[in-house]
Amino acid sequence: MIFAIDAGNTYIVAGGLTEGAVSFVSTLSTDKNKTADEYAILLRNLLILHEIDRKGIQGGIISCVVPSLTTALRDAVEQVTGQRALVVGPGIKTGLNILLDNPGQMGSDLVCVAVGAREQYPLPVITVDMGTATILGVLDAVGNYIGGAICPSMPLSLAALTSGTSQLPNIELTPPDRVIGRSTVEGMQSGHLYGFASMLDGMLDRFEAELGSTPTVVFTGEHAACMAQLCKRDGIITDPHLILRGLWLIYARNSK
Repeated sequence: MIFAIDAGNTYIVAGGLTEGAVSFVSTLSTDKNKTADEYAILLRNLLILHEIDRKGIQGGIISCVVPSLTTALRDAVEQVTGQRALVVGPGIKTGLNILLDNPGQMGSDLVCVAVGAREQYPLPVITVDMGTATILGVLDAVGNYIGGAICPSMPLSLAALTSGTSQLPNIELTPPDRVIGRSTVEGMQSGHLYGFASMLDGMLDRFEAELGSTPTVVFTGEHAACMAQLCKRDGIITDPHLILRGLWLIYARNSK
């Protein structure tokens, strides 16, 4: 088993994978102020929670988009498992051909999602990763990563709306019974959930038109299952562990 960690701006997803199969997954809140020792305690407790013998951990790999946390997480993994974790970044072999103007600007989380999608799904593929930001990425018919789009997430949009207004409340992001809301709360829910789904439908249509062929569409991350149900596009796949499988594939490529 290996320890795979995806550290985002809001959450840290930690999972154990055996031969590419996900054995366990847990989610922690991202805290830039925590030390390596504090993260080591959290990771050790996760293994205890899932009844995993830390002596059975053969290695680790980390994707981190919060640079100040990378060293702390790497040290924490080493303290808990005795293994030096790989970090997705410069020098790591991914096998992904990135056709961006500046490939170095591509986040490590997007690299992992693209690697996982290219391995598992028919090409071309559009991935929609719903984290702190919602990022659409495109793999063409031969598996090149050719670009995408970056949008705010629903929670980020809601936080901006409520903090920037005097009378709009914080709400639960649950779909209302109707699109035409009959209260402030229903109106905000409709605007965020149905409005967000409509945005994704529109963006996917435009991406497909530029590709010139019908893509596989894969949603992953927070709210992926909810959005897949609300979107009008047929055949959307939800894969909550796509980034972890991408981490596994990168680990396997670099540990030989």
